[in-house]
Amino acid sequence: MDQAELTTEQVLRRDIPWEAYMTTKLISGTGLQLLRRYDKKPESYKAQLLEDDGPAYVRVFVSILRDIFKEETVEYVLALIDEMLTANPKRARLFHEKSLTNEDTYEPFLNYSVLRLLWKGNWFVQEKSCKILALIVSARPKHHGGAVSNGEVASSKSKVTSIDDVLKGLVEWLCVQLKNPSHPSRGIPAAISCLATLLKEPIVRSSFVQADGVKLLIPFISPASTQQSIQLLYETCLCIWLLSYYEPAFEYLATSRTLPRLLEVVKSSTKEKVVRVVVLTFRNLLHKGTFGAQMVDLGLPQIVQSLKTQAWSDEDLLEALNQLEEGLKDNIKKLSSFDKYKQEVFLGHLDWSPMHKDPMFWRENIKIFEENDFQILRVLITILDTSSDPRALAVACFDLSRFVQHHPAGRVILTDLRAKERVMKLMNHENAEVTKNALVCIQRLFLGAKYASFLQA
Repeated sequence: MDQAELTTEQVLRRDIPWEAYMTTKLISGTGLQLLRRYDKKPESYKAQLLEDDGPAYVRVFVSILRDIFKEETVEYVLALIDEMLTANPKRARLFHEKSLTNEDTYEPFLNYSVLRLLWKGNWFVQEKSCKILALIVSARPKHHGGAVSNGEVASSKSKVTSIDDVLKGLVEWLCVQLKNPSHPSRGIPAAISCLATLLKEPIVRSSFVQADGVKLLIPFISPASTQQSIQLLYETCLCIWLLSYYEPAFEYLATSRTLPRLLEVVKSSTKEKVVRVVVLTFRNLLHKGTFGAQMVDLGLPQIVQSLKTQAWSDEDLLEALNQLEEGLKDNIKKLSSFDKYKQEVFLGHLDWSPMHKDPMFWRENIKIFEENDFQILRVLITILDTSSDPRALAVACFDLSRFVQHHPAGRVILTDLRAKERVMKLMNHENAEVTKNALVCIQRLFLGAKYASFLQA
């Protein structure tokens, strides 16, 4: 069978010749006794053995992975560890028992001298090594430092694999999987699932951001339909949520399409856990840098209102929605007059708010209209083409005429953007307010800023 399609259950059906390994001194007599007692026994019996003497079994498993290179045996021991941790993930703490202080439990998975298991194994070996390493690392005691093999300061003089080496090696492998997966369908889900566990670690966040890993996650933030794709989406969003606690990641999140993609997900997803982690991410980022203004520009306040009308059962989600709504309201209050204007334009909800007719607003902000290749002017012109709201059409015409009045090259710029043709179409509009402002705009477009003062609306 192709090792890429192997399962833990299939591997554990094998019979491994443990006695032969003792004869060749690859395992000790004590190790053989422990393996005979444990292997092929019922789950309840193995659970009791691990309860009574768990570190001893960990020592045997690690020594086999370190000393034996036969693929079938390596797969078998990885399957034993995977089975043990799947039944009870808290058993990962066994790898950090004080009795294993001098045992380099990480080394077989990530030995840089021979690049074992994680890098050179087949897919079954890679996938299990990644999963097991992530669980072991996450279970280690956090109050110890130094080069450690299992959470304790190593007293042995022999070099052990430091936790930094383990985490950096894991991040390197995970980034490779996201770029060029070892398995066509399982490589990326395995990598993202592992990241969702490891990004709680500060050094993993740092290494992942430095490796430009954030941009590798962005393509996977998209609405999902199948159960498998929903789980991948959830774990991807979980990674983004964990990165939202790490300030150096903010620039990457702000300059990618992270927010618009998260917005599309939260608008279309009915899976509560997905909506929850996205909303929590928004809440974390709301008061960081320009994220609050971006969220307002993208229409998040309206989406939050819509989400609040739905019947969610998760109290954390309901609380986060309330906090996000209040935070967005505060953010809107703090926006400058131009930020408010930009929000109004981008949402297409134009009305006669005071800034439109305030000469000071236009004098102070006229140069900002040049940003992003005259993006705001382009949106105003698009409103002329697409809006069916007479008020929005009238205000858009008025604002374009104000731009001509206050910008020295206003007429040339709007002519290049083909605004004149759009405005002329509105001169015969059925609404008098629209025709009046379209006429004033056309007059300014023909006469330019020099004569605009004679045409005050």
